[in-house]
Amino acid sequence: MPSHFYAYMARMKFIKRWGLRRNTREENDQEHSLQVAMIAHALCMLRNARYGGQVDPGKAVILAVYHEAAEVITGDLASPIKYFNPGIRQAYKDIERLAGEKLISYLPQDLREDYRPLLFPEQDSLEWRIVKAADKISAYLKCLEELGYGNDEFVKAEKAILSEIQANPLPEVQDFMGEFAPSFALTLDALN
Repeated sequence: MPSHFYAYMARMKFIKRWGLRRNTREENDQEHSLQVAMIAHALCMLRNARYGGQVDPGKAVILAVYHEAAEVITGDLASPIKYFNPGIRQAYKDIERLAGEKLISYLPQDLREDYRPLLFPEQDSLEWRIVKAADKISAYLKCLEELGYGNDEFVKAEKAILSEIQANPLPEVQDFMGEFAPSFALTLDALN
């Protein structure tokens, strides 16, 4: 019997992000997930090298790869709607959970429990907290990119997201923002 799981995952490239904002360059869930995975890896490496951490970079990377998986069924609900009030937020979490269960049902029976922690990660794990921080950093970098193109549509988002990142207690997040994020505002000529 065929399994539709990876055919669904391949559709991440069709899920557009930032739907309520005019984008100079559209971003999709697939490319966003790759960037989040790379940033999560960097955060893990910083934690382990500088702060005596023993976080598993492989676990963080694979969680990042799948962190938007449910959106192949739900689509990307814009943040102003998703966080409008606690009732909508909870309803959306319930919808995401149902979408995750549907995705698991597309896997062969003998693989389902192996994928469950990827689609339903342990919310308190350090790896998941790192992925969530990487997700915010990725959103911030998108804002920098759009602002660099002269797109003022992202001014408020950039400020709000930067404020959230600055409040993050993980020291590796602040290291990434100080050492790597500024380069994203540079042109190719300036990087060279």
